[in-house]
Amino acid sequence: MKEEELQRLCREIRADIVRMIGGVKSGHPGGSLSCVEILTSLYFKEMHAAPSLPAGKRDKCVLCKGHAAPALYAVLALRGYFPHEELLTLRQLGSRLQGHPDMKKTPGVDASTGSLGQGCSIAVGLALGARLKGSPQRVFAVVGDGEMQEGQFWEAMMSAAHFNLSNLTVILDHNGLQIDGANNAVMGLGDIKAKLCAFGFDVAEVDGHDIGQLLAAYRKKTAQPKFIIAETVKGKGVSFMENQAGWHGKAPNAEETQQALAELEA
Repeated sequence: MKEEELQRLCREIRADIVRMIGGVKSGHPGGSLSCVEILTSLYFKEMHAAPSLPAGKRDKCVLCKGHAAPALYAVLALRGYFPHEELLTLRQLGSRLQGHPDMKKTPGVDASTGSLGQGCSIAVGLALGARLKGSPQRVFAVVGDGEMQEGQFWEAMMSAAHFNLSNLTVILDHNGLQIDGANNAVMGLGDIKAKLCAFGFDVAEVDGHDIGQLLAAYRKKTAQPKFIIAETVKGKGVSFMENQAGWHGKAPNAEETQQALAELEA
């Protein structure tokens, strides 16, 4: 797909996210909207992954920030892993689309996530397992910046560098906010690039809403594990949600849902 088509898909995905969360009146819009270009560029352009491929043959994506599941579900539905109309069952009793990804229930989900800090450990295990099997599979991990405050995240980074997992790419959805406010006010992360370089990663900094920059970073040849700092906007695409920590885990009401959809459709 061309970049213009991917950008159109991103608008569709953002509208789906708003409809899903607004319809069920529950969910996490802010961080779902900020990672749309990251997931779209992975599933529609970069990853060797499709519903027709056996799970053991596909590249893997671990959504470490599992509360952004609506973004992942919207991407998977448009990619053909399950019917698009199923999106509106989000978080409902009996639905395959729960509040956090469940690999045992939802087609296309590569890891069950939600307990922040654990996702990158799963990704490291998948990447190491692929290497031990001699598989060409690549593993991508999408992590939140608030999540980087967890100690287990840094243990995973240390392991990735120790095993020199060149088949692993970690993408930071760096929107600067978490449920309690600004990252720097809660627990500052310092110089992220310097820290990950010191750990042994090849580090790139990109505009996380620029698909071209994301693709270039994914495709850079390196013998090290990669870490991409993707600068994003929490609540991207909806004016009253952008850069507002209060929209981390609050659903829009009916009027706000219509306003958000009108903005996205415009």
